[in-house]
Amino acid sequence: MSQIELKNIDVTFKQKGRTVSAVKDVSLNIEKGEIFGIVGLSGAGKSTLVRTINYLQVPSKGQVVVDGTDLTRANGKTIAQVRRKIGFIFQNFNLINNRTLAQNLAFALTAGGYPEKKQPARITELLKLVGLADRQDNYPSQLSGGQKQRVGIARALANDPDILLCDEATSALDVETAEEIIEILKGINQRLNITIVFITHQLEVARSLFDRVAVMENGKLVEKSSTYDLFAAPQSDMGQRLVSRFLDTKLPEKVQAQVTSQSGQLLALRYRGSDSLTPIITKIAKETDVDINIIQGRVEFIQDRAIGVLVVYLTGKPVAVSRAIQAFQARVDYVEEVENHE
Repeated sequence: MSQIELKNIDVTFKQKGRTVSAVKDVSLNIEKGEIFGIVGLSGAGKSTLVRTINYLQVPSKGQVVVDGTDLTRANGKTIAQVRRKIGFIFQNFNLINNRTLAQNLAFALTAGGYPEKKQPARITELLKLVGLADRQDNYPSQLSGGQKQRVGIARALANDPDILLCDEATSALDVETAEEIIEILKGINQRLNITIVFITHQLEVARSLFDRVAVMENGKLVEKSSTYDLFAAPQSDMGQRLVSRFLDTKLPEKVQAQVTSQSGQLLALRYRGSDSLTPIITKIAKETDVDINIIQGRVEFIQDRAIGVLVVYLTGKPVAVSRAIQAFQARVDYVEEVENHE
């Protein structure tokens, strides 16, 4: 049985006399100990969906089952017990500014019923876990954004949760600091076997953190797969948009000008593995009687597995170019016809 089961979840709001559907018939299973990502643009319904897991958002329809407990049928006491085993990491840290780091953590421990006498040792342990053991007496204003988020992680772990919910936990940070937070979360997941559910619009996070990923658009779940499969061959329009933005195939202006001065077709190709596509390109060129020039290429690593990204330029008779495109579509994971902007 999955640790988290969301079954046919709807969330609707009344807003200015009209009904707004924030989440529409979403079902997800999340396994114990995995890092599960939910990606999509702003307004896709990601945060609303995740708040149903700790029942801070009551669904209008459907079931929320956490560790075998159906929260949609549970009483307030049972919901509170389940909620205590779920930590939450916020985008904007949400620290109490006039309290030290130790006092911030003590507040969370006290709220969770942690014995007061044991709190100093627990606070030291938590800050050590996130690399801030020497900052107990500092105030949030004395910390960088990354350090504040480390405290946010420590606070979320205060009462030994089984599940961590992260709402855009890296979007307020620069790239390097975000990578540090990702490494901390990966380490916590591996050491403590905590299930992590992470919401983001940043595919840079998905690339290195998630085991599996769901894509949302306009309140609906439009795709669900392993992270590697999403990057290699996205199945939904939104998945393709997000991945194409990350695996950018836009050409430098000078190269674009040279290419568009001719009559042909640019193709962006993605394929699994780090092997060269040269044999396939050579074979398709011979089969279809088109000229195929490699414009640019690189290899990205997603969860330590390679994905090749290649841009090629096809020239020849229109019928031959069409046949070549079909041949690539049959042999390569993902083919995108790139518009030539003259």
